[in-house]
Amino acid sequence: MTYVFRNNTIERFLRGEYQYSGYNDFSIIPDADAYLWWYQVPIKYNISQLADEIILFADKLRFIASQIGNKPLNVITIENIYVPNVIMSDIRISQAIEYFNCAAYSISQKKSNVKVIDFMDFANRYSCDELIDWKFYYLYQMPLNPRLANDFHQWLNKQQDRIALKRKKCLVLDLDNTLWAGILGEDGVEGISFDGDYPGKAFSHWQEGLKQLKESGVILALCSKNNETDVQEVWIKRANMILKAEDFVAKRINWQDKATNIQSIAKELNIGLDSIVFVDDNPTERELVRQLLPMVEVPEWSSHPYDFPLLYKELIEKYFKVYSITEEDKNKTEQYHQNFLRQQQQSQFTSLEDFVRSLNIELTIQPISEMSLQRVAQMSQKTNQFNLTTKRYTEDDIQRLLEKGACVYTLSVADKFGDNGITGCMILLPKETGWVIDTLLLSCRILGKGIEYAFAKQILSTLPNHSIVLADYYSTEKNAQVATFYDKLGFKCIAEDNNHKSYSTLINNLNLHIEDYFTIK
Repeated sequence: MTYVFRNNTIERFLRGEYQYSGYNDFSIIPDADAYLWWYQVPIKYNISQLADEIILFADKLRFIASQIGNKPLNVITIENIYVPNVIMSDIRISQAIEYFNCAAYSISQKKSNVKVIDFMDFANRYSCDELIDWKFYYLYQMPLNPRLANDFHQWLNKQQDRIALKRKKCLVLDLDNTLWAGILGEDGVEGISFDGDYPGKAFSHWQEGLKQLKESGVILALCSKNNETDVQEVWIKRANMILKAEDFVAKRINWQDKATNIQSIAKELNIGLDSIVFVDDNPTERELVRQLLPMVEVPEWSSHPYDFPLLYKELIEKYFKVYSITEEDKNKTEQYHQNFLRQQQQSQFTSLEDFVRSLNIELTIQPISEMSLQRVAQMSQKTNQFNLTTKRYTEDDIQRLLEKGACVYTLSVADKFGDNGITGCMILLPKETGWVIDTLLLSCRILGKGIEYAFAKQILSTLPNHSIVLADYYSTEKNAQVATFYDKLGFKCIAEDNNHKSYSTLINNLNLHIEDYFTIK
């Protein structure tokens, strides 16, 4: 149940298990799973009184944040959607609103359980006349137009997904008339345009935005019908292009159909097709991918480069916007390049053991910390393939588990090619006779080397020998590869149905030997 602090009637706009405070009432703060603050600017014409009241909202919010511990609190910013100002130079209302919103963001920077949602992201879509229906305001104290309830509900769900760090992983891009103006095979290396006057200026701006997506952790890939040597020549001779060859973690520059190439990219990166967005100027190519790969998102494209800012905004809003990013996100492109080098080296070995030994793998296993909390929540939301239970947790969910005695461990993996960062997590819940493995997940980037077994064994080896450990496997469309993980680890299956297996073991019944080619810290 989520408890809502409000100063107006807002029940129509929230769907689910909500309870509501009285108007402007924060004298009672019930125990809830989560909290939502949604105060709106009161409709008053006394500017001085109104400004003072808005400033007092900040004190109320600080008090609430101090009383709820680590429970999640989402704060919707307050905005002036109606109050007219007679005197243009009187900015007290604007200052008061800015004071409150800055206070909300300041609280969120100090308390990880507090997240701020920008109400103007919703309000800017409508005119003032659309936002308010005065009949409902006077009859029901409902400043926001109830006709917008469905839109608001969808918008709020989207914001909560962003807070949970849910987004697409990979943007696959065409080249000709998509990253640059012109057709490389016809116009030549010097004939294509991505700088200077229009349309080159628009393509340069577009590439700048794509570069920022890459910096935020979005994987960039290429899928273009071209001669690869011609494209390589562009990067050599046109060095001023913003996007470089190394900004793309996968490239399919050939004459194969693009649906097949996108499938190949997904396999190389070990990600699902539903994690991919495909951008191409050619409507025939877009339709082919839509028909053959319906899981891939394919936005529309404008033939006018001056529309690129609108397309970029659509990409952000629909597919790639998140509340915050982790260090692992920032380094994702480099990590995928390192993985490519590992794959190249593996082909030189006839024995998997010899290959893994050559990598000098270091595993760092640590209890969760304030610094790693966000990353653990992110992995629980995004990891599908090596995920035994596929439970989705927010930062606040994990905090609640810790308060109930859970042990949460993170795994960081490094080798001679580089550091993958935090790429694994195990959550153990205490039971009277031992423990339950609530969550066990690893990033697909580190699989195939036995790291998953070393990680699990190292943690289990720290438990008392007489401990009973219970575990579950819930099958999904994507995690079939871990269906027998606990069997191979030495657990006994004690119950099974169509999509669920229950396991049990005594610690002293397990073989917890870890191969000597792993260094564990």
